[in-house]
Amino acid sequence: MDTGQDTVPAPRIRLFVDVEYRKSYSRKPASGILKNISLTGAFLETSDTLIAKDKVVVTFQVSGRERRVPATVIWTGEKGAGIKFQPANNRDIQIVDDLMYFVSVSRDSQKDVLDTIFKKVG
Repeated sequence: MDTGQDTVPAPRIRLFVDVEYRKSYSRKPASGILKNISLTGAFLETSDTLIAKDKVVVTFQVSGRERRVPATVIWTGEKGAGIKFQPANNRDIQIVDDLMYFVSVSRDSQKDVLDTIFKKVG
């Protein structure tokens, strides 16, 4: 029976990105740090109190583009919350995908630099 919920989470990429978000019932924005991300959701580290099923809007800034992506809090813990993106259109998905791509490329570039340094030192 399909319940509409995936039992296996999508592969995540670790990152450390400051974001602003706003609870759907709040006018005041809050800040947090995305610690991991996938196309379907993320872990949002925050000191703000979030409750499961809260609706939030996360503001992404990637390569000069800004996009507000709606999400739902799936679970909460001491340090933050797991959120599931609720994309309204393909642009919402694209900015998340672009952020993941830029993090991966940045890591590969750093790895290449370190490999070059270690080869010269060794």
